[in-house]
Amino acid sequence: MPASNPSPLPLRGEVKEAEGGFGVYVHWPFCLSKCPYCDFNSHVVANVDQRQWAAALARELRYMRELTGPRAVSSVFFGGGTPSLMEVATVDAVLTEIAKLWNVDADVEISLEANPTSVEAERFRGYRSAGVNRLSLGVQSLDDAQLKFLGRLHSADEALAAIGLAREIFPRLSFDLIYARPGQTAAAWARELRMALSHAADHLSLYQLTIEEGTAFARLYEKGAFRLPEEDDAAELYRLTGEIAGEAGLSAYEVSNYAKPGAECRHNLVYWRYGDYAGVGPGAHGRVTTDEGRLATAALKAPGAWLASVEASGHGLEVADPVKASEQGDEMMLMGLRLEEGVSLKRYERLTGRALDTTRVDGLIRDGALSRDGDIIKATPEGRLVLNGVLGRLLA
Repeated sequence: MPASNPSPLPLRGEVKEAEGGFGVYVHWPFCLSKCPYCDFNSHVVANVDQRQWAAALARELRYMRELTGPRAVSSVFFGGGTPSLMEVATVDAVLTEIAKLWNVDADVEISLEANPTSVEAERFRGYRSAGVNRLSLGVQSLDDAQLKFLGRLHSADEALAAIGLAREIFPRLSFDLIYARPGQTAAAWARELRMALSHAADHLSLYQLTIEEGTAFARLYEKGAFRLPEEDDAAELYRLTGEIAGEAGLSAYEVSNYAKPGAECRHNLVYWRYGDYAGVGPGAHGRVTTDEGRLATAALKAPGAWLASVEASGHGLEVADPVKASEQGDEMMLMGLRLEEGVSLKRYERLTGRALDTTRVDGLIRDGALSRDGDIIKATPEGRLVLNGVLGRLLA
């Protein structure tokens, strides 16, 4: 790991480009409550010293700049937690620091996640003035009973009001919904999704409910408190999701993400295209190409421990490990086959120094799980339903 206290950085110089682009991820770990399905690094804390946190995030950004060198930033993403609990001044301070450290594209995408419960018109307008140009709302459902089951603090009406407000203020809007919930029928999901699409701007993230280890839902599920749809039923809901989204002009550019042409989330494309991204904040991960090679970074998860580490040494990283060439190829496949556009076999060979086993590729094509167009392989709609199995066969 490089020195903990980097020297002042030159802000000019040759900008290094990486395939897939370069983004900055900022993790805000605080929430009003912990959702029972959530395994993200989020914490319920009554009071947060926002000036202290803004200063710490800026300091870790400076450390990450030491690792990455000059780059052109194509996207910034405030994730969490609930970033809409950040004061406008905190968001502004972070974006100002990013602009000092790297070359920011003129058309940079700056996304911020928000919950309908933390919606305030004045704060939303403040975020927009600070530079945020894309909002991602954690709606999760448009049914009040289901929102209660999911542990959400907002109602369906509050969610729709937040969507309306966001559409007035931000050039781009996305919101999340969770489906394949206990007892959910195809007809009920179709009605809810069509209602959502009537309010959506240009992007929806549509996730099947999964049981994550260590969550409240995991404990309830083990006790038999509820059941999820059977595998075939969940697969039918997935097919239905794509069909209805397609009717509204949104394609499944990624397994769980649907967008109109040109409205894809650029920041997430950096991940899925195996680009570089600097992650700051508690629990944030990163992949950055340095003069010594590609590094995988991960920060301390506990907010207090991360903050103490940043103030003591300039960063909160607990991991900054080289990524082996073979691992880079596997990571690229794991991410890239989620995309409708697919993955380049030549790029896999450049990363790993070896060609992918064509007999495995051909076998998956014969089975209808993959398709190939020259250098590009893609997961078919059928392959996407069993993507983990496809990857297991491909990379074994």
